[in-house]
Amino acid sequence: MRIGEVAQRSGVSARMLRHYESLGLLRPTDRTEVGYREYSSDDIRRIFHIESLRSLGLSLREVGRALDDPHFTPSQLVDDLIRQTRQRIADEMELLTRLGRIDAAEPADWEGVLRIVALLQALRSESAGTRQRAALASAGEVPMPVEALVEAALNETDPHVAGALRWALAQAGEGGLAPLAEALDSPAAEVRKRAVQCIAEIPHDEATALLRAALTHPDIAVRRYAALTLGPRGAADAVPTLLDMIVEEANDADAADALSALASDPALADRIAARLVDCLASSTVGVSARRRLTQALGDIPGAVASGVLADLSHDEDRVVALTATSILKRRQADLR
Repeated sequence: MRIGEVAQRSGVSARMLRHYESLGLLRPTDRTEVGYREYSSDDIRRIFHIESLRSLGLSLREVGRALDDPHFTPSQLVDDLIRQTRQRIADEMELLTRLGRIDAAEPADWEGVLRIVALLQALRSESAGTRQRAALASAGEVPMPVEALVEAALNETDPHVAGALRWALAQAGEGGLAPLAEALDSPAAEVRKRAVQCIAEIPHDEATALLRAALTHPDIAVRRYAALTLGPRGAADAVPTLLDMIVEEANDADAADALSALASDPALADRIAARLVDCLASSTVGVSARRRLTQALGDIPGAVASGVLADLSHDEDRVVALTATSILKRRQADLR
């Protein structure tokens, strides 16, 4: 079979067949009297073997080794090909993500494209200062794609850069809430923590709704951060978590402040005071927790809180009694 017919049947061009021959990969079994190449059935089989191995991503040199070296073992080479292919796919996916983010930003011209690319590159810089400047610059004329800000915020370890990224996300509005909500279910605790911190700084009703939902999150750190944020936002459903934080001495001062913010609503003040009373009366609450609860009660206005403090001024725990007495005196002085 001559080269033209081989090319037609195999789908490999005559030029490529000659190239294989020049590399020593393929040697026609015979030649005619006038010098035409003659290919046997074994030659055809070898051509298909070459093409099959090339389809796996092997170089022509590796194909030659695989076909001609009797001691060649394919396992290591296949492992290398798997690793290289995975890396290539990851690189392509990263490029696709980057292009999608540029497209989402809808740049008006090539200058806008280049500015977005520069910001995206800066967010990936090893320099914390460069990353921070990129975050702060993202609210400029060419805004940073919000997905890039979310990704950066969820992976940032430097506290100053993280703060700048949360600010940038707050400026971006509600656009980042969907990926941040998804990140609340991340298997990584640090990612969940950063997600709820970012949501907490977005001043929108949808963010508040996400924080309310987070009060039942299985991660206690997420629940607590959500409750601390919801206090100043007037969300009464944060009260149980805030009380638990005071009892367990987990950011108890911040939790007491959040309760105080909630109690600025007269409709909530007596309800919060009543919940504090229940905690104080619980047999499972220890001495130190009762003292913290008494201190927190001092920041709750209203007749219910004052009445409880009057009772606590005679408490058998001297510290609780002195704390309640001191708070009552301060309240009386404020009324004069």
